[in-house]
Amino acid sequence: MTRVAFYGSSLLSSYWNGAATYYRGIVKAMSRHGFDVTFHEPDAYDRQSHRDIEVPDWVRVNVWPATPEGLRDAAAQAANADIVVKASGVGYADDEILTQVMAAARPGALRIFWDVDAPATLAAMQQDPGDALRRMLPDLDVVLTYGGGDPVVRAYRDLGARDCVPIYNALDPDTHHPAPPQDRFRADLGFLANRLPDREARVAEFFLRPAAMLPQRRFLLGGSGWNQGDLPGNVNAIGHVGTADHNAFNTTPRAVLNVARDSMAATGFSPATRVFEAAGAGGCLITDAWEGIELFLTPDKEVLVARDGQDVADALADLTPERSQAIGQAALKRVLAEHTYDRRAIQLRDLLHRMRPEILTEEAQ
Repeated sequence: MTRVAFYGSSLLSSYWNGAATYYRGIVKAMSRHGFDVTFHEPDAYDRQSHRDIEVPDWVRVNVWPATPEGLRDAAAQAANADIVVKASGVGYADDEILTQVMAAARPGALRIFWDVDAPATLAAMQQDPGDALRRMLPDLDVVLTYGGGDPVVRAYRDLGARDCVPIYNALDPDTHHPAPPQDRFRADLGFLANRLPDREARVAEFFLRPAAMLPQRRFLLGGSGWNQGDLPGNVNAIGHVGTADHNAFNTTPRAVLNVARDSMAATGFSPATRVFEAAGAGGCLITDAWEGIELFLTPDKEVLVARDGQDVADALADLTPERSQAIGQAALKRVLAEHTYDRRAIQLRDLLHRMRPEILTEEAQ
């Protein structure tokens, strides 16, 4: 099998780690298409004590100490791989990980940077000509991104990347699927997101403002960092929600909300994992407006699109249980047909085969 050394934030824990669902989906699908993946993640940010899953049978996981010695030992293992992947946003010594794993990669191995937050990564490179990734771009075989579309592709090429290809977020139907509702998640609108500075103003507009406008409706807020005392009285903040509970969270409320971070909304073509989680559960999704949504779900049929908090409030006021169910079922049908991680893995396999056919085993072809 084609051996892959994948260096990312965490596959085992979604705690302060929004990329966990993406990593799990794409790596699991890769394993079905002939890739033997070892995922290298640092023991950082208390993630290991908040694991959502134990090591599954479709991947090897190396949890390494978040120390210079731990990094050195983990990076050295890149020498055993046919494909070496460094993801963005590891959160510990990102520049050093990139430098060391690519230096350790054997001659002939494919070297890939996989960007799970392209707007932030591009902004950092554009502001700093000495940025480590920017210096190394011409030496990498390809940049993969989980969103961004043509604007991100052009930006990466302008900075010196040989090529840039989006491998969009998707659905793992084995993990995210319809589930029985749970009373603890009953609400008119559910929203699941960690509190982050570049999302806060949009959360205030798209979630907190509608809650204030509709005091008779129930709003549910899941994720880390929210203080109940700062919220309207009809908003119930329940803290971190593990991935095992996401299906019930997405299925139970009348609707669930997606709010892009500022940079993702501005860039467009960046569907969050939450979009596919909600659709995969058959939930009725309301999303803030961003360019490219129609590539993934059809507005007013498979998703409701809001330009501001007033639109969210209006959508909730008009949303009957019957329409909520119809939108959720239409979204589920669409993502199962077009947006599964298995389809993304086939796209990746075909891309790598065109780039370096000799590096793929028969199982991966």
